[in-house]
Formats: sequence, structure tokens, C-alpha cells
Amino acid sequence: MSTSISPVELFKCLADETRTKMALLIESEGELCVCELTCALDEPQPKISRHLALLRNAGLLADRRQGQWVYYRLHPSLDTWVLEVLAVTRKSNAQWLKEQVKRLQDMDGRPQRAAVCC
Repeated sequence: MSTSISPVELFKCLADETRTKMALLIESEGELCVCELTCALDEPQPKISRHLALLRNAGLLADRRQGQWVYYRLHPSLDTWVLEVLAVTRKSNAQWLKEQVKRLQDMDGRPQRAAVCC
């Protein structure tokens, strides 16, 4: 089963710079928690959480709880074309994300992930 998201819905989600960077970082890393996105994007937690909720409600992201952390990943049932758009966009714009990737890599105390079963 795939999660149906129309091109209009996808591009509305990605029309905001913060949401686009979040989606591309998550696409790159597999999954990230709010604290990692807050660090990478240098934005306050409420702003990050608000954008994550929008992306989740649109069907672009799924979440899972592990202890005190909530991790976000691309929805596992997204259509292939959506995954391809995100992957090509990230690969073609590495310089645009360079600062955020560096902050994420340099983050102290990144939470440890348990193996994901599904």
C-alpha cells in the first residue's frame, strides 16, 4: 500500500525552506528526532515541531517513539516518485544543505537509536 500524496500536496509541503530542509535531512539520515533537527536547522523546538506536524499530517512523514525521543522518517508507504524527487533534490543541492549537515554531524549528545523492527 502506498501513501497517496499529490504533486500539489508535496510541493505545498516543500514550499517552506524549513520544511524542505527537514525533509531532505530526514531523507539523507533515514530518521531524525526533534532535537537533531533543532540543532541542524538552528531553529527553536516549537517551530520544528509545528513543521513536523504539518509534514506528518500531509502523509510525508511517519514517527515512532523510543523512550523520551520521537523519531521522524519518510513515510514507508510513500509512492516511489516522491522518494525519487526528494533523493534527486538532496543530491543535486548538497551545497544548500552543507551548513545544516555540518551542525548535525557536530552535534553533541545525539540520541542513540535502537534497531528499528519495521
